[in-house]
Amino acid sequence: MIEVKTVNDVVCVHGIPGGARSGMSVYVFLTDGLLIDTGAQILMDGLIPFFESADFDSVALTHYHEDHTGGAAWIQEHKKVPIFIHTMSVEACAKDAEYPAYRKMFWGRRDAFKAEPLGEAVHSRSQAWEPIYTPGHAHDHMVYLNRNTGMLFSGDLFVTPKTKLVLREESVPVIINSIKRLLHYDFGEMFCCHAGHVPNGKDMFRKKLDYLENLRGEILLLHEQGRTVREIQHLVLPHRYPLIEISEHEWDSEHIITSILKENVLDASEKTRK
Repeated sequence: MIEVKTVNDVVCVHGIPGGARSGMSVYVFLTDGLLIDTGAQILMDGLIPFFESADFDSVALTHYHEDHTGGAAWIQEHKKVPIFIHTMSVEACAKDAEYPAYRKMFWGRRDAFKAEPLGEAVHSRSQAWEPIYTPGHAHDHMVYLNRNTGMLFSGDLFVTPKTKLVLREESVPVIINSIKRLLHYDFGEMFCCHAGHVPNGKDMFRKKLDYLENLRGEILLLHEQGRTVREIQHLVLPHRYPLIEISEHEWDSEHIITSILKENVLDASEKTRK
């Protein structure tokens, strides 16, 4: 199912995979001839009519995950516009993506496409957008900021102010650092690829940062008290979401804890060596 609405000159295309047990949905955004992300392949029956009628000159991808790049191959073949992504993911985009079966069930397949490396700016028809490197959720994650208007396309850096599950590849300490870096910029409203339009974007990022830093402190304190990862999980992140089992633990609250402890152990060993 596809829902389309316009907010402050941004066309927000909301895709909800029918029957997806993840409870997830994903957004594609269009503003001033610039498309932000391409959605998931499983949504293409609804997205193709939008892409066919939409007027855009280029695509800026926030990261390589299949729910953001699933429409890229179709766009490249039929719209013939450049598609930009962080340099480190250009090679991966040139191959059909490989990922677990449950993700193919949720989002469909991601076919190969030719991506162009991002430069220092992305230009829509009348505006410049600054790509800001914000890893943590994905190694190549970018957000796009219009310094003139304070509008931000935040990809998957925000999603929710209270993170309860992350992918195995994610790093909460790196996400914390990315949010801190982003908060040095002047921005207001944001468009999140899973939460949609968030009018008070900077305030919501501050809330997320406070939550993650408090959670990190609680986890480290319990670790210092001799608690195991499983014990910490039961104490601070006890809810067992269905996605944990569906994904065979690729999504799990345990990864929040282990990524925090990994950073702490590495920091401690670095200080010891010095």
